Amino acid sequence: MGKEIFKLSRVPGQAVTDDQLLTDLRRVAGELGKATVGQKEYRRLGTYDDSTVSTRFGSWNKALKVAGLEVANEVNLSDALLFENLLQLWIYYGRQPRRRELSLPPSTISQSPYQRRFGAWSAALSAFVEFANALNDDGASSGPIATIHPMRRTPRDPSLRLRFRVLQRDRFSCRSCGASPATTPQVQLHVDHILAWSLGGETTLDNLQTLCATCNLGKGALPG
Repeated sequence: MGKEIFKLSRVPGQAVTDDQLLTDLRRVAGELGKATVGQKEYRRLGTYDDSTVSTRFGSWNKALKVAGLEVANEVNLSDALLFENLLQLWIYYGRQPRRRELSLPPSTISQSPYQRRFGAWSAALSAFVEFANALNDDGASSGPIATIHPMRRTPRDPSLRLRFRVLQRDRFSCRSCGASPATTPQVQLHVDHILAWSLGGETTLDNLQTLCATCNLGKGALPG
């Protein structure tokens, strides 16, 4: 087909619905091939004024969230959230993630928060690895342990650092079938108790293993 001759423009002063604003945000994100949209990008490609979007939803970030898009420049993100995102990338790629991969799924946080918090990508990775490797000999978190049961030493859910240690040991692959997100992106990995927690198993490095979602659901509470 030839180049479009006519293009419909919005009449100035015409009322705009929330759905129209959100749909346009998603359209721009699609054109950019990204899961988020910056205000400068929207000024260049959007149909409406970015100030209208911000005012309607309370802020630009709130508008992105309502549209189902990611917040790229959210400030004051906790270290836990930043490290959790790094862990998901490490699982997905089966290796140390690269800075450019922060702009691609499954990352939900862009480069900027890491730059603000740590000053450099290498420093962010170093901080994450230092945090993840800060374990006692039995694999329990070096922080205080919540009291769940008088006979237990550990909580049911492994900490982020312990999950990383287990996944790293198991090469980010299912110990039962070998599946890995690095080769099959739809694979989801779980950190599972070998002896079920409900049967008295502790949340320690030697009692945890990496299983894909399929193998984990098939295992149930059976040991091994």
